[in-house]
Amino acid sequence: MYAKVKITGKLEVVTGLHIGGSDAFSAIGAVDSPVIKDALSGYPLIPGSSLKGKLRTLLARSYSPSAQKPEDDSQELLRLFGSSKKDKSKVGRLIFSDMVLSNWQDLQKRGAISKTEVKFENTINRLTAIANPRQIERVIKGSVFHLDLVYEVDNAGEMEEDFKVLAEGLKILQYDYLGGHGTRGYGKVKFHDLTVEKAIGDVESGLLAKCQTILAEV
Repeated sequence: MYAKVKITGKLEVVTGLHIGGSDAFSAIGAVDSPVIKDALSGYPLIPGSSLKGKLRTLLARSYSPSAQKPEDDSQELLRLFGSSKKDKSKVGRLIFSDMVLSNWQDLQKRGAISKTEVKFENTINRLTAIANPRQIERVIKGSVFHLDLVYEVDNAGEMEEDFKVLAEGLKILQYDYLGGHGTRGYGKVKFHDLTVEKAIGDVESGLLAKCQTILAEV
C-alpha cells in the first residue's frame, strides 16, 4: 500500500511566542531578538522544522531516553521523523509545513494593533549587579496558525501506532512550550480541530476513523 494522509488543524498561541529570525543587522534602538516572518506577507511564521524538532525532542524522553543522537532514536520515532545517519539515512513518514499567521483580521476585531509585541527583559550580572536590558519580539497570544502535516502510508499495519505516537507528542507539547524562553512563560500552545483525511491513494475508511479518534483526544 502507498498513500498519503493529510492532517490539518489549528495551532493557537496561548502565551507570547518567540521563534527567532535574524538580528545580524539590527539598527541601534531596534528589537534585539525579532521573530521569524514570512518574506512576502510579513506575517509571523512558525517553521515546520521547529514543530518537528520540538515534538521529536519531547517524545525522545519516553521512547529514546538513552539516545545520544537523533539517529539513535527508537524505531517508533525513526519511522515518523527519519534519520540522517550516514549510509543509513531514512525519510520520515511525517512532512511538516511552515505555518503562517492565519487569523489577523479576527485579532484586529478583538483590538489588536500589531501582529507582534515587544517584551523588555533584563539580565543581571551577579558580580556587578549591572542590568543588561534587551527587547524580545513575540507573536501575540490568541494568534492562530494553520497546521498542515502529511503522513505517508507505507505500512497500514503501523499507521494506528504512528498516530498514537504523534498524538502523544502533541499532547505533551501543550504542557511544554514551543520556541524560546519557555521557562519564563513564553510559547504555550494549544491544538484545535485536528482532522485526518485521505490525500492520495487508498486507505481503509475504518483505519482513517481510528486515526481521527486518536487525534480527537489531543
